[in-house]
This record gives sequence, structure tokens and C-alpha cells, in this order.
Amino acid sequence: MTSRRDFLKRSTAAAGLALAGGLTIARTAHAAGGDELKIALIGCGGRGTGAVGNCFDTGANVKLIAVADAFEDRAKSCLTNLRKEPKYAARIDVPEDRIFSGFDAYQKVLASGVDLVLVATPPGFRPIHYAAAIAAGKHVFMEKPCCVDAPGFRSLMKTNKLADERGLKVVVGLQRRHSKDYRPKIKAIQDGALGELSFFRAYWDGGPIWIRKRLPEQTEMEYQMRNWYHFVWLSGDHIVEQHVHNLDVCNWIKGGHPQKAIGMGSCHCRDNRGVGQIYDNHSVEFTYKDGMKLFSQCRQQANTWSSVSQFIHGTKGVMELATHGPDGSVGEHADLIRAIHNGDKQNDGWYGATSSFTAVFGRMATYSGQEVDWDDAVAKGPDEMPKKFAFDADPPAMPDKDGNYPMAVPGIYKPY
Repeated sequence: MTSRRDFLKRSTAAAGLALAGGLTIARTAHAAGGDELKIALIGCGGRGTGAVGNCFDTGANVKLIAVADAFEDRAKSCLTNLRKEPKYAARIDVPEDRIFSGFDAYQKVLASGVDLVLVATPPGFRPIHYAAAIAAGKHVFMEKPCCVDAPGFRSLMKTNKLADERGLKVVVGLQRRHSKDYRPKIKAIQDGALGELSFFRAYWDGGPIWIRKRLPEQTEMEYQMRNWYHFVWLSGDHIVEQHVHNLDVCNWIKGGHPQKAIGMGSCHCRDNRGVGQIYDNHSVEFTYKDGMKLFSQCRQQANTWSSVSQFIHGTKGVMELATHGPDGSVGEHADLIRAIHNGDKQNDGWYGATSSFTAVFGRMATYSGQEVDWDDAVAKGPDEMPKKFAFDADPPAMPDKDGNYPMAVPGIYKPY
């Protein structure tokens, strides 16, 4: 069984050895075969499968050579689904001995001769897998969000620095940043199209999320990982897992992150008994360093108002930025591959980490009912991850005698 702390120590040591060898990783990471990039997937759920398809759809010369997931059935079903698509079949070269499963599957992928890894595991694992990939000298696409807690954020920032030092390219699945629809609008706002900015409003309001039935043979760890969305250590709650997109757009326009947050939330409509521990609504007032406000809400409740959008208010008017076009999901992979081949600077890890922690920061405010300060949250926020990673180990949130999970109670939960 491996702890997060033990793994990070090993990653740091491995990185130090590689750097001591004097390698320029960005120039050697795909030296074997012309412009072909060998890619691998870590995390074979729906989003991971989709990320491979997005990468293929760039039209670049890429080949999938390995997959990894905690669960073997999910790794195999991912390949089955990809191979059903005729235009993808010739781009897949994954024999049985490069289908990896278990908590250490990502380590086997990184040793498989891959150039670029796509990381789409549940978000709690993101800092661990990102650190391992950069330590191994791999270019990285990682899905959002990038962390679920303060230790994860601090780890991301260290790994971002190492990626820059080694010339490795990193893209994060905040696809609006890579959308031809969003980019000119953001530039226009930053250039003064709305005058002086007054405040932001951001929404991800929608219906309930999926729940997977508990099976008798599952350990508690397996149940939670199969239902990863419903546990803070895995998803960060839906303010982190989904609403990060909207918060990132506001940070992008503002050019920084909020300094203070107050908020409220609850689990009002979802029946969480025996299922999980996340809220079904969050409302947060963020304050940037200059005093500007971002009013944020997200909700997963049936038969309620639905919107995925941002409203930018300025002295000359208001602009609505709604859902992005499909080009961003492919564009982020195209931008990454272009940067790898051209040697361009590309490290989304910096804003990926900051926007992810903005969402964590908001959750800390809603869970606690307290005003939360960014610097204190970064330095002292709790570690949400398990002490050990194994299917027979206890996750951080264990059910009580009635099978129900602990949930944060405002006024009792401590943000740090």
C-alpha cells in the first residue's frame, strides 16, 4: 500500500536523478519516430475515453499505445469503445500486456515508452499522477479539476515549476481557454470593450448527477471509487468538479484569483443516505484583491433553473459568455501537440491549479460558513486524501452504523 507522501518523495527523487543526467526532456520525449507521438491514457472512464477521441480528432500523427485504470474492466471497455469507431482503429496499438490496472497502473504506463500522457482519473489523484508524469519526462494533458485540497494544490505548483524547468508541455481540460469562440471575447473584455469591470456572475446550475448502485462484493474503497463524484476526496464536490469551468473564465478575465470567499450551501434535495457526502447547491461571494466581486452559484437539483454561463458586468455594458463550442475540446489537444512539435511554451498547469483551488476555496467557505482567506487556505487547508491506497484500505469518509456518510455542517466544519 502506498501513501501520497511516500509517492511524492519517490517522484522528487526520480526527477532529481533525471535532471542530474543533463537531459533536455522536451527534445527527447518523442525522438524515436519522426513526428509520431505515442500517447497513453490514465483513467479510462467516459471523460478519458473522450479525451483520446479528442486527441485523435486533431488529425495529428498520434498513436495510443497503453491504457491504465484502477479497474481492469474499465480499461478494457474504454478500448472496446474506441475500437468501435472506424476512424480511430488504426491509431490504437494496445496489446494485452499494455492494459494496466490497479493503484500502481499509472507507473507502468509511464514506463511503457509513451511521449504524452492523458490523465483523466478522478480529480483527487490528479496531483499524484501529474507529478509522476513530469518526473518521468512526459508531456501531459490533464483533465480539470487538478486538485481537491490544499496539499494537492501545493503539489501542483511544485510540479508546474519542474515542468517549466524541463521544457515539458502541459494542457489542462479547461477547454474554453482553447476555444476560438471564447478567446476573442475574452480579449475584447480585457481590452476595455465593457469599460471598467464592475463584477462577475457565474453559474453551473443543472439537474442531479448519476449514482452507481452498491454491489455486495465491493469493498468500501471500491464503492467510493466507482461513485467517485459523491466523495470529497475524489471529486472535490461539484463546485470543484463542474463549476471550476466558470470560475476559471472569471479568473482568466481578471488575471488572478480571489483573495476572500464567503458562502453557503447544503444537500437539500438529493437523498445522500448511504450514497455519498457532497452538497447539491453552493453559493459563493468571492472577492478579488482589488475588491471586485464574483457572485457564483452551482446546483444539482431536478426541475430547477438551468444555466452554464458567466456574465461580465462593466461600466459600458454586460456580456454573457455561455457554453463553449466543440472546438475547444479538440483545440486543447491541437495546441498541446503543436507546442510539443514546435517547442513553444505551453504550461496550463499554472492556471489549472489556481482555478481548481479557487473552487476548493469556495467549497471551504460553503462547508464552514466562515469567511475564508486564500493564503490561509493554501497554507493550512486540510488533507482530504486517504492515508493508504489499496482496495482493502479505509477511505477518508467512512459510513456510520446506519451506512450514512459524514457531511460538512456550517458552523462546525473548520476550513483550516
